[in-house]
Amino acid sequence: MKAIWNNTVIAESNNTVVIEGNHYFPHESIKSVYFKPSNTNTICPWKGTASYYTINVNGKENPDAAWFYSEVSELAKGIKNRVAFWRGVTIEE
Repeated sequence: MKAIWNNTVIAESNNTVVIEGNHYFPHESIKSVYFKPSNTNTICPWKGTASYYTINVNGKENPDAAWFYSEVSELAKGIKNRVAFWRGVTIEE
């Protein structure tokens, strides 16, 4: 699977986990040059607290377009430290 934004592959892996329609990529599969930590956090009642990245590709910024859970509930242990995307990031095979 590939995560693509602004015509650029920003993550690629054959090992994604799909939960609630979102592909969670292994953290090591993201191209870190495009990711900047954000101060944003949200809480999911069954997964835990999400942290976010802002994506920056070729001078264009997509705030909080990627998220991950560094600490998860027992129910969500399969996505610990995996990264998912939204806000215009497309996922393709």
